[in-house]
Amino acid sequence: MAVNVHVKRLAGVRTLMKKKKLDALIIPSSDPHLGEYVPDHWRVIRWLTGFTGSAGNVVITKTFAGLWTDSRYFIQAEEQLSGSGFELVKLKVPHTPEHIDWLKEKARKGWKVGVDGRLISAGTMRLLVSSMKEAGASLNLKADLITPVWNDRPSLPAGEAFELDVRYAGLDRKEKIERVWEVLGSMKADYQLLTATDDIMWLLNLRGNDVKYCPLLLSFAIVSRDQVLFFADEEKIPGAVKASLDRDGVVLLPYDTVNSVLAHLEEGSVLLFSPSTTSASLLSSVSKRIRTIEDLSIPTRLKAVKNSTELKNLRKAMVQDGVVLTRFFHWLEGAVVKEHVTETSAAARIDSMRGELEGCTGPSFSTIAAYNAHAALPHYVPDASTDVTLEKKGIFLLDSGGQYFGGTTDITRTVAMGRPDAAMRKDFTLALRGTIDLAMARFPRGTKGYQLDILARKPLWDNYMNYGHGTGHGVGSFLNVHEGPQTIGSGVTGDMKTSIEPGMVLSDEPAFYRPGLYGFRTENLLVCVEDRESEYGSFLSFDTVTLCYIDPELIDVSLLDDRELKWLNDYHERVYGSLSKHLEPELQKWLKNKTKPIGRGGNKSTK
Repeated sequence: MAVNVHVKRLAGVRTLMKKKKLDALIIPSSDPHLGEYVPDHWRVIRWLTGFTGSAGNVVITKTFAGLWTDSRYFIQAEEQLSGSGFELVKLKVPHTPEHIDWLKEKARKGWKVGVDGRLISAGTMRLLVSSMKEAGASLNLKADLITPVWNDRPSLPAGEAFELDVRYAGLDRKEKIERVWEVLGSMKADYQLLTATDDIMWLLNLRGNDVKYCPLLLSFAIVSRDQVLFFADEEKIPGAVKASLDRDGVVLLPYDTVNSVLAHLEEGSVLLFSPSTTSASLLSSVSKRIRTIEDLSIPTRLKAVKNSTELKNLRKAMVQDGVVLTRFFHWLEGAVVKEHVTETSAAARIDSMRGELEGCTGPSFSTIAAYNAHAALPHYVPDASTDVTLEKKGIFLLDSGGQYFGGTTDITRTVAMGRPDAAMRKDFTLALRGTIDLAMARFPRGTKGYQLDILARKPLWDNYMNYGHGTGHGVGSFLNVHEGPQTIGSGVTGDMKTSIEPGMVLSDEPAFYRPGLYGFRTENLLVCVEDRESEYGSFLSFDTVTLCYIDPELIDVSLLDDRELKWLNDYHERVYGSLSKHLEPELQKWLKNKTKPIGRGGNKSTK
């Protein structure tokens, strides 16, 4: 029997650990910019273990090798790690580094623990240093043990940067830089270190092709009170773009010189940085004679609130997206009885349809096309090893999105492939009620996302049901599909500090999963808007900007209250009104049927 390739790779790493006298090695699922999506060059965990999820941490000792990941990936990880030599360790609490706690327990006095300091945040480094010190172990932050053993490692991406026209950005580069300078001065800081590529792209009105699904360029930046230092591979910056940067006082420097520049900042100056997006390696370059302020980066906060131009363009992109989704679901309904349609071919179809649209550069994430039991895996992405054929029964969940010059989209719809039973309709409708109830929320200015989370979960909680992931994430403007700081989730899965402000865009995606059977999720994007002033203060609400029908076959009307039913019918009226003019008569008729008003005589639950 052939030895699993991942077993061989693990053995190679252990051999190097022995040579380097390391008792344990930590491998994060990140790159030097600590973003969610990383170039293939940095997909170390995938290469080493076979696990393809986007979140996880690996710990290797002489006798143990484990992958820590959260509930989104439990079933997927169990399947992919089989025979690899790695064990799945289930995170009890999402986004909590329990691998550090485990290592602290296992470590013995004198142990040497290694990690590549380029791939962990400054915040994580401090936790590691403290934990290992308590255990009597030491930490090596320069332990890159992968480069010597990954012989066919993909090269770093080499795509060129391009400028985002102000008709999409809404503000020109100089205006954005001046806004950052203003805030920098108010914080009494001399420098802002920018390590998150979406922050840099937003600030400089640039986009790139270095990261799959996200129009990003691998880069760093340091903003001072009078200029911007931009660290990027010079061959990626076309002459016209460089000239434009020069005119706006942006100085282009080699990508790999940022550590050196940080090391030579003038003594006594004040540096603002984000400990969650700044690597331990970068922070270690900063002189001890420099004062630091730790906070979210200024661009992170500024870009979270979309300007009027960005919001106008987003609404246009939503119409395009809604039209293509209507065409897709119309095709699917007929194709499933005439053609051989699988999860992968359905995913390829929607990606191809979006790719034909003017102003769309591709998907905003890997399309989730999940049939029946696969829909119970929140982040399932089909491939040749898991692909199944769609039939005229059960359900199909499609979670997809597009990158448009005018904005980033993200939508999930679950549709019935056959006649759903009462239990399925009940489960679907309870989750849908959460989507609707959050969309209808009114709340005072200053409300945090975690305070709204209960609105989405209450219909499920009332029935002793729940889902394990967050309810909503921020969305960028032709940037990252997951982009904070705003979130809607529990105190564990959501941001605890950021207030929801007018102009912020968030997803609304309550869900319910029955492992081995099916999963339901209805996801729309919301824009926070001004609502009304009262004697009790200023109130805000949400405007649902996603435009796509919600399958009436799955709705148990008896479970909706009058407000929810009115919202649904009003929403469907808006969907038809916005999309029908862009459809040919046959599709208009089909969509008209999908969006017709639902009365109280519909399907009922058998409670």
